[in-house]
Amino acid sequence: MTLSLFVFVHVCVRARVYTCHQCDPVCSVLNETIKRVRNLCGFRWCWIPNWLPSWCPTSQKDLQAAETRMLRCVSCSFTKHFIPVSNGCQLWTLACGGAGSRGKTPLVLLHGFGGGVGLWVQNLDALSRGRPVFAVDLLGFGQSSRPHFSKDPRRAEDQFVEAVEQWRAKVGLESMILLGHNLGGYLAVSYSIRHPGRVKHVILVEPWGFPERPDSSEADRPVPVWIKALGAVFSPFNPLAGLRLVGPLGPSLVQTFRPDLRRKFTSMFTDNTVSEYIYHLNVQTPSGEAAFKSMRGEYGWAKRPMLQRIHRLRPDVPLTVVYGSRSSIDCDAGGALKELRPYSHVEIMTIRGAGHYVFADQPEDFNQRVSQVCETVD
Repeated sequence: MTLSLFVFVHVCVRARVYTCHQCDPVCSVLNETIKRVRNLCGFRWCWIPNWLPSWCPTSQKDLQAAETRMLRCVSCSFTKHFIPVSNGCQLWTLACGGAGSRGKTPLVLLHGFGGGVGLWVQNLDALSRGRPVFAVDLLGFGQSSRPHFSKDPRRAEDQFVEAVEQWRAKVGLESMILLGHNLGGYLAVSYSIRHPGRVKHVILVEPWGFPERPDSSEADRPVPVWIKALGAVFSPFNPLAGLRLVGPLGPSLVQTFRPDLRRKFTSMFTDNTVSEYIYHLNVQTPSGEAAFKSMRGEYGWAKRPMLQRIHRLRPDVPLTVVYGSRSSIDCDAGGALKELRPYSHVEIMTIRGAGHYVFADQPEDFNQRVSQVCETVD
């Protein structure tokens, strides 16, 4: 076992700091790694600074190559561009749709935490048949620029949202249907609150960050003081720092402990294409990852829950919320949205047999449902 893996496992086992699989596609890798090796390790203390350089077998070229392999199964015509936004940053953009889709409101796809444009590979062909589709790597993720984000959750959120608005203006979209998964759903609503005239419909797919943290959580599951203290010590670490700390073991860990990622795309890939793409996405400079850490509180709850601000979303902006029937995400937020917007269109869809990655678990059903929603727009 390498020194970095040894240290990482010891720290996490000692502090019981397990990540939440709802946040990203590799957290479960870290959870499973900890569980499988904890019996091999003692509880010795060791400190590894967060500023140590990464020794992961990755590069920007590796990420580009992995994404290219992901997109090789897309049949529709598409273009790939860097769209400039402010402060010298660029958003990596995939644009799909031919001449037959002109005149329709474009659909813009925002991925979740730890994701990228390549994860929509099973959806692009179907969704782009009737309208233009744009898949965007959020600022700080994928191949987009990875700038420094504010540590203030409000300002970090503003940086994400302002980048989307500048992207829209540069691409020349008057309005759009905004679809966001996980963190992308949170940002889609934040954007729509600020720029309601640019959004004709918001589709939230397993959105993160809507409900408030329950007041009873501490009382129901008390956390020992020593664990709280260790949690405070390790709070400077980014959510996926462990994946970078294990260095060369990272790719094999993703493949070994998350075989479900490969199964989600078996209709297109029989090799490790998906695992390699996810690995290279998440071991680059942790820019958006650090921003997400600033926006996320204890146990994964948002520091600024979106339900507290949903009243600021203009009533004429319709919402559709999509959940997977097998997901562990609490779908109560969808019901709360309906209650908080009694005079607005709020529709809740549940796709049977799907987990958190609805668009990959049941792509045909997902594509059909989303296409039907888009047809109600124009």
